Amino acid sequence: MSRDARWKALLELLVERGRLDVEEAAGELGVSAATIRRDFDGLAEQQMLVRTRGGAVVHGVSYELPLRYKTARHASEKQRIAKAVADLVAPGEAVGLTGGTTTTEVARALAVRGDLGTGSPALTVVTNALNIASELAVRPQFKIVLTGGVARAQSYELVGPLADGVLGQITVDVAVLGVVAFDVTHGAAAHDEAEAAINRLLCERAERVIVAADSSKLGQRAFARICAAEAVDTLVTDTAADAGTVRAFEEAGLRVRTV
Repeated sequence: MSRDARWKALLELLVERGRLDVEEAAGELGVSAATIRRDFDGLAEQQMLVRTRGGAVVHGVSYELPLRYKTARHASEKQRIAKAVADLVAPGEAVGLTGGTTTTEVARALAVRGDLGTGSPALTVVTNALNIASELAVRPQFKIVLTGGVARAQSYELVGPLADGVLGQITVDVAVLGVVAFDVTHGAAAHDEAEAAINRLLCERAERVIVAADSSKLGQRAFARICAAEAVDTLVTDTAADAGTVRAFEEAGLRVRTV
């Protein structure tokens, strides 16, 4: 296992458990305790965790795993969800994409759609995510609108009043939200309040709103609310979603598609 793969696995375990000791991590990853100690030290130098005697802990209860370390989590589910979301977008529409791993997969699914290969433009994409804009900018048939703002290292998203200024001047046909939590009572949410504020504004500028979220995000709460569940038109999730949770969303008026 490469160092990058180990670091990604260690961070995911830390997010799930909050604390890891060296021997436990060595057993999970099938490497030596000395290797884990070096990995913990390296991650601590990057301020990705806090070293403890014999192990490591996350920075705190609001710890957010940076985007570059999230890409392997629920990867197949996210790709299925992304394709289903992309299929809901019509040629020529203006689409708003927030940041996140699932919305990044949506951007990739849109990029390979055969019927979006030509047009003037085939699609207008409005996003505050630097990585999404970078991936789609090479598609000349897509018109890419990138908001201004201050970049968040964790999510590559631009936030703040500069982003507000751009979004306040446009409208989109559909907004696709990536979320860290989506609950019928508490709505869609993010870890960061500035990120949630931009996502909320994008929803307000959209004719319809789609939440793209794997089943691990459903029924969960997070610190910063984006919008109420009733503000969402469609939820696209995976088939592992709890039937009762799906039914609750449907009773709240959402169309739910499981893939």
